[in-house]
Amino acid sequence: MQPKQTLSTTQILKIALLVAFIIAAGLTAYLTFVYVRDFVTSWQMTSLPGITIQDTPATPDASTGIIQDDTTPLQPSGGPEPEPWDGAKRVTVLVMGLDYRDWAQGEGAPRTDTMILFTIDPLTHTAGMLSIPRDLWVNIPGGYNYDRINTAYRLGELYQHPNGGGPGLAMETVEELLGVPVDYYAQVDFSAFERFIDEIGGVKIDVPEPITVDPLGDNNTKRLKPGVQTMPGWLALAYARARNSEGGDFDRAQRQQQVVMAIRDRIISFEMLPTLIAKSGKLYQDLSSGIRTNMTLQDIIKLAWLAVQIPEENIKRGIISPPEQVTLVKSPNGDDVLKPITEKIRLLRDEIFTESGPASPAVANMTPEERVRAENARVAVLNGTYTPGIASQTSDYLKSLGVNVTVADNAQQATTFTEITFYTGKPYTVQYLVDLMQINPLRIHHRYDPAHPVDIEITLGDDWVANNPMGQQ
Repeated sequence: MQPKQTLSTTQILKIALLVAFIIAAGLTAYLTFVYVRDFVTSWQMTSLPGITIQDTPATPDASTGIIQDDTTPLQPSGGPEPEPWDGAKRVTVLVMGLDYRDWAQGEGAPRTDTMILFTIDPLTHTAGMLSIPRDLWVNIPGGYNYDRINTAYRLGELYQHPNGGGPGLAMETVEELLGVPVDYYAQVDFSAFERFIDEIGGVKIDVPEPITVDPLGDNNTKRLKPGVQTMPGWLALAYARARNSEGGDFDRAQRQQQVVMAIRDRIISFEMLPTLIAKSGKLYQDLSSGIRTNMTLQDIIKLAWLAVQIPEENIKRGIISPPEQVTLVKSPNGDDVLKPITEKIRLLRDEIFTESGPASPAVANMTPEERVRAENARVAVLNGTYTPGIASQTSDYLKSLGVNVTVADNAQQATTFTEITFYTGKPYTVQYLVDLMQINPLRIHHRYDPAHPVDIEITLGDDWVANNPMGQQ
């Protein structure tokens, strides 16, 4: 095994840029601090050991047991362990902000105050962010029944959820709600956010209307006027966490996304590169202690360079909000909660998680068949008719077009119309098969199940036997 080499300035800059991007995404991790700064800073927060800039032997850390190399998840032990990212498939990151008032009030493990799911698609050079309201009334997997989505993290911590504690259960809950896999999570310490904003000289925010914000501490309420203004870290945090506007939490979600984009604009601007180069070592050392994530350093560097190459017009934003995606109802205990309109939420998801702008040159020049081969989805073809051999014939036909058919078998039930069910995404392959086989939109089903042996399942119906391009009648 060769010894580790000291990171070069360029490598350090890569790390700093990605950490900056995660910090931008993770500003919500501290949006609900309402107590004085002295109290918060006196509490010993969860700390991420991180990767040192100097040479580091691949040996376990004495306090955490974590081997500090670039293939180890940057998190305390016991968290959710993701599959390594191959750098080609769509990747999702769930950023969680914790309500530290629960700790302060002696209520044990915290709830999540805010969740934002970020997605990046390397094939199309597109990205998106979807804000999830904390009062959404959903099923918490694992036998916890229905509750607000913000309780998933707390329940996972209190009952030591076997698949990664609080972060793991929160990820599973979001997966079940949205029907998409969540690859990674990130929690970011509020002080790291403020420090980073200050290090880059603040962020420019266009305040649309007068708003009163309440920075951490006592008796320091501030009234912001409309217009573009440069905010230091403490003010940007106060602006993002303010809730006293007409739209309440939904307005706040919009401000959070506004601040995220402002940080992104700041860190990729030309004039900031010399600053980031000069301060990259200090930034990484300071900020790594305030981040908890299950990403490895390798994945972080890959995501960094991908993220900074995506133009703003290719980044879609959405907020699950009334009246389109949720309705206000009473919980069994009489509390006001938000009942999800699942089909409308998933329509919004599809808007955010599909191509949001011009594809990268490589993808733009791809044929539909080449995109299918790039996704390499595992496809099962099932015979739902009384025509023998149709599944095998269809399998051979699809394979000739580049589809990765791994199963050809009989269906459990007969069907008149061909149906397609996808379990793990793979949008290019799904769309290709729907168009090729002329599948009715009402026969397209999405049932998220990452453990399913195939990504896509086609059940052939009598309509395919009667009319298909294979020459079989």
